[in-house]
Amino acid sequence: MAQKTNNNAPVVMTEKRGFPFMKLKWQFISISLVLGALSLYFMIERGLNLGVDFKGGIKLVYQFKQPTSDGKIRSLIESLGVGDVQVVRFGDESDNSFLIKIKQQEERDIVKEITGKLTGELGADGFTLLSEESVGAKVGADLRKRGFFAMGLTWLLMLVYIGWRFDFLFAPGAIVALLHDVIISLGFFVFFGKEFNLPILAAVLTLIGYSVNDTVIIFDRIRENLKKLPSSLPLADLINQSVNETLSRTIITSLTVLFAMIVLFLFGGGVIHDFAFFMIVGAIVGSYSTIFIASPVYLAFNRFFPHRGLVRGIGKR
Repeated sequence: MAQKTNNNAPVVMTEKRGFPFMKLKWQFISISLVLGALSLYFMIERGLNLGVDFKGGIKLVYQFKQPTSDGKIRSLIESLGVGDVQVVRFGDESDNSFLIKIKQQEERDIVKEITGKLTGELGADGFTLLSEESVGAKVGADLRKRGFFAMGLTWLLMLVYIGWRFDFLFAPGAIVALLHDVIISLGFFVFFGKEFNLPILAAVLTLIGYSVNDTVIIFDRIRENLKKLPSSLPLADLINQSVNETLSRTIITSLTVLFAMIVLFLFGGGVIHDFAFFMIVGAIVGSYSTIFIASPVYLAFNRFFPHRGLVRGIGKR
């Protein structure tokens, strides 16, 4: 609240009470370090389950009228001598649809052979080919290279933008938070055996935009408070107050995104299922990282590089 010592004294704003986020920063950073380490372990140990978009091959989606199993379908296709075959349930169990992924075969019409095999076993009216996708190995490698280049370029542009928009003591916190969000979200993705394809790359870029937007909101409030709060107020308390002042906006935005993604995850069908799963994890991790990762990193850089950032306002040194 504003206080006045006399009629001519300047108005000085004092800190407000709120949840002590900065006092608990190490507890939450420890959680992030554990999740980040586990995510990196799973990504290194298992690797990204690259889809046909990135490594080339054929991807088919069949829907069967009668209940069947992935093992039965796999054995039927393997009898054709097409090499390694991946068969996974696609969408809800009630849909009775399966995703089939195989390598491209030179001088063979694999789709025709598989469809003929299923027809001989189940009858022509026993199934429906819902989708067919074929990507060459060279095209897949090019898409993979361009996709990861797009992510790297996005991080670089974010670093430059935040450094220009605020100052370069803010920028590292935003980039660390973005890396935190992407690594942990991908870690969950790998752990559950999800396929990394072009829609998931789009989800990664969407998450980067969502996360940096939330970070900029808090950073903007920190910058405002740097100008109007007294320099005697410790920076950790100033950051804590800024986070509390924007907390309701963060919660509302996060819940809006989260509820929309949950609906898509439950009712959007197999095509959007993995995208929604990634964004659910990303929305939770992104909201968390803005408060407990980006803000503490900014605080740490101010302590390592004092007097290099924005100048404090009232009573400035």
